[in-house]
Amino acid sequence: MSYTSVRLSELYLENSRNGIYKSKEYMGSGTLLVKMNQLFGSRFIDDKLSNFDRIELTNDELNRFILIEDDLLFSRTSVVPDGVGICSIVRLTDEPLSFESNLIRIRLDKSKCWPELIFRYFQSSMGRNKILSISGGTNVKTIKSSSLGKLEIYLPPFSSQKKIASILSVYDDLIEKNRRRIKLLEESARLLYREWFVHLRFPGQESTRIINGLPEGWTKKPLRDCFTLNYGKALKSEVRTDGPFPVYGSSGIIGSHNKALVEGAGIIVGRKGNVGSVFWATADFWPIDTVYFVNKDESNLYLYYALQSITFTSTDVAVPGLNRDFAYSREILIPEEKILSEFITEATLIRKQIETLEKYSNKLANARGLLLPRLMSGELEV
Repeated sequence: MSYTSVRLSELYLENSRNGIYKSKEYMGSGTLLVKMNQLFGSRFIDDKLSNFDRIELTNDELNRFILIEDDLLFSRTSVVPDGVGICSIVRLTDEPLSFESNLIRIRLDKSKCWPELIFRYFQSSMGRNKILSISGGTNVKTIKSSSLGKLEIYLPPFSSQKKIASILSVYDDLIEKNRRRIKLLEESARLLYREWFVHLRFPGQESTRIINGLPEGWTKKPLRDCFTLNYGKALKSEVRTDGPFPVYGSSGIIGSHNKALVEGAGIIVGRKGNVGSVFWATADFWPIDTVYFVNKDESNLYLYYALQSITFTSTDVAVPGLNRDFAYSREILIPEEKILSEFITEATLIRKQIETLEKYSNKLANARGLLLPRLMSGELEV
């Protein structure tokens, strides 16, 4: 079977394009605008995703910056090194989508390649390494459209591409189903938190006195009195060795390493990039220097969900960042011990279901990762 090496640009239907930038007065209404947070949140882009902005576009702008099914989007810039060049694919949409200037659109010629296979290639470690090899910059990592087009891809014959993509999609479909189930479970825990600690409809609330706006025995404290925000430690992608320990940045897990910096469980809080993001690490992990972490002795699931309800406004205009003293000044509600213990018990049961699904998804992802290069190189024929 004949496999050929081609430049990515040789597969284009039209030239790649950076997204649109318009000033704030054009935001808030009009066409849905895909931004970085959609790419970080999902590898499949459609109009069913949340947190969309809208932008007012002229007819000419809409024609130039519209997204259609099977377009590939790459994150062009990122303050987090592993966030640059993240790839997503556009699914069929009912409402028009446009895309922001921090993204690059690639529209492939479907007579030359199967877009979903190219997308899945850039999901693999092989494709990610290619992307990271063309990234540059110090504080802000960037890839150029021209460099992206020059990347060499070892491409199977067209007749085999759809078959390979279909094989890989079985794994991705299962992973996506697990992701949706995990999202529902996370939302159920957040709803439980809001019911008990925002609306104050907790067990026994009917017989609890309210004193100065708080249930008796409850209090509010600044975060500095509750835990320490420790600084993560830099771990560049080129010095990592794949292993069992997740590496966390401000957008979540960005890789793995053969050593852990912190004993789990623990909480991660975004310091630069995705400011104020909050993640729960069940096992030992490595938090990089774009995050803070709360150590095992001070972490619990109540604190994890409580931190998600706090707005951490960026305190650095040039490079968005969360100042630790500012974070420490935010207040948190501390319920009495019995209610706190009951919530942690309920949240732990939900968390165990999430962890089971995550482990299954990790096994699927590992199997897919082993399979893709063998299919792409022709080692395994279809």
